[in-house]
Amino acid sequence: RPVARVKGGRNDGACGVAAAMEAASQEAQLRHVEKDVLIPKMVREKAKELCSDKVEDFTKCCQENGFFMVVKCRAENAALKECLTGHYKDSTLYEECKQEYLKEREEFRRTGIPSKKRQQKVPSSM
Repeated sequence: RPVARVKGGRNDGACGVAAAMEAASQEAQLRHVEKDVLIPKMVREKAKELCSDKVEDFTKCCQENGFFMVVKCRAENAALKECLTGHYKDSTLYEECKQEYLKEREEFRRTGIPSKKRQQKVPSSM
């Protein structure tokens, strides 16, 4: 038997509030691919930027030593690996990337335009 709702009853505005809270919680939830693939990809990109000096050193060593890089660039490789691993394990960097991702996702859902296309300048006519 259906329950009749009385206007002005105590459940009258609760559905709207509950729906808004549920929408906000769904907004903050991440899918598997977001949590385990997309956000870590952002972390890796930022880590490469933060370790750019080590990346340059390793790249230069590899270019100078060719085939012998495996043996001769161990120190540069170890320094690069240590720098990158430190950033990969940094929970604050992960959280920064997560917030940035959520902002981009929300903007995409609002506009329908991917962030890559949004960042390109639209030519203005004179």
